Amino acid sequence: MGGCRVGLVGAGGVAQRHARVLSGFDDVELVGVTDVLPEAASALAEQHGGQTFRDVAELLAAAPDAVYVCVPPFAHGPAEEAVIDAGVPMFVEKPVAVDLVTAERIADLVARHGLRTAVGHHWRYLSALDQARELLADRPVRMVSGAWLDKVPPVTWWSRRDRSGGPVVEQAAHVLDLLRVLAGEVTEVTAYGNGTPPPVDGADVDSVTTATLRFATGAVGTLSAACVLGWKHRAGLEILADGLALALTEDGLLIRDADGERHVPADPEAARVAVDRAFVDAVRGVGDDVRVPYAEALKTQRLALAVADSARTGQTVRLGTPAEPVALSSGVTVDA
Repeated sequence: MGGCRVGLVGAGGVAQRHARVLSGFDDVELVGVTDVLPEAASALAEQHGGQTFRDVAELLAAAPDAVYVCVPPFAHGPAEEAVIDAGVPMFVEKPVAVDLVTAERIADLVARHGLRTAVGHHWRYLSALDQARELLADRPVRMVSGAWLDKVPPVTWWSRRDRSGGPVVEQAAHVLDLLRVLAGEVTEVTAYGNGTPPPVDGADVDSVTTATLRFATGAVGTLSAACVLGWKHRAGLEILADGLALALTEDGLLIRDADGERHVPADPEAARVAVDRAFVDAVRGVGDDVRVPYAEALKTQRLALAVADSARTGQTVRLGTPAEPVALSSGVTVDA
């Protein structure tokens, strides 16, 4: 197989990270970049090679082998639709949207076109995650506790609910995704926000959110999200099983059982490289390790939005099965 020609939609921080990783692969060529800010696209293209394109249509006309959609949450939808219509394999950064309507529409288009996709839940590639799964293979999870306690990121759209979806959707989705991997699907959510935004101009997101979760397995759990600090304090999850306690973060896995306590390190940068490597290999037809295609990311999106909706309304949200859809208070349907 020949090399993989990649185009980038978006030139912000996450696009810059992917461009850096991709440019380090011998079998990848950066075709070019498009962004609503032409100067940002030009700067990224100049740094890593490739052209600057006026829009997605012009980028697609250059016939890339794959496209990365790295836009803010509120901007998802039009770019994906254009890429799908062109039949080009697509990598989408999380969260895949600020709402479920957009995410469901894109998922349906992906399925109907049979398009190869991946979503940037790179925590799935943490080396310590495999060990956590092995330790839990013969022990049912009893309780889980996830947290993302951080600062307000330095981008203007982040503190607006209609632009980012809020901290649970934009940040804590990583944690919710791993909760699903290790404890199974959530069937019920009750969440509360404090109703007080962080001290940022125009902010309307809750500065803290907490939620209780019930899993299909019978396990129970909690999720906490906060953006009131000046630093990233903690992001990860703790899991209790019979005779076993695990604490998993990007940096590693802490294990406590009858044999004592031990720490398994993890390299978050290696996970960020692995998620791109897996997608490129899949596009080239030399690998099959895409762990979060769009349909799988949609399940995490549903859960994150259920938490956000419950926090906004103060009402419990039950995540149904395909036979028993449940409507969020916003009128959006949540299926398992």
